[in-house]
Amino acid sequence: MKFDGTDFIFIGFAICLGALCYATTGAVALREALVQTMSLLLAILPQLAGGLLIGGLIKQLISKDKITALLGANSGMRGLFIATTAGSLTPGGPFMSFPIVFALWTAGAEAGALVAYVTAWALLGFVKLVVWELPLMGFEFAWIRFLVSLPLPIVAGVLARRLARMRAFQMKDHPGS
Repeated sequence: MKFDGTDFIFIGFAICLGALCYATTGAVALREALVQTMSLLLAILPQLAGGLLIGGLIKQLISKDKITALLGANSGMRGLFIATTAGSLTPGGPFMSFPIVFALWTAGAEAGALVAYVTAWALLGFVKLVVWELPLMGFEFAWIRFLVSLPLPIVAGVLARRLARMRAFQMKDHPGS
């Protein structure tokens, strides 16, 4: 396990909030917060494990060369369309989608395709559309919202590619590569 600056920021923030909780509300409240944390961890652990497993399996089942060809720097608009389709078909929450994104990134996918994937997952998710939006908001609203959102993952992917080429936004090398 390797810690980086972000990890230390989150750990420091958690320690400071824990100290603030203890100082302002006492040990009982801090203990209750820790119990709630463990309860949440146990609730999301199966989803997180499933997402990490799927991410690892994707890397093993689809060769790095294939992922690079489909979603890498030279994938063009085809890569953005593939990423958009995959993102819109990915079920579940961030515990499912982000391990997949990480696996794709470490296997050679580029920023534009990953941004298109995440944007499509957030805006066009088919499961969310069928399970939540259609029953709660009705067909007309869901259809209009879906059509308006349809080009956004591609636009976001194109913009991400342009930003990634700028020096100020250079991404680190793919971890694990």
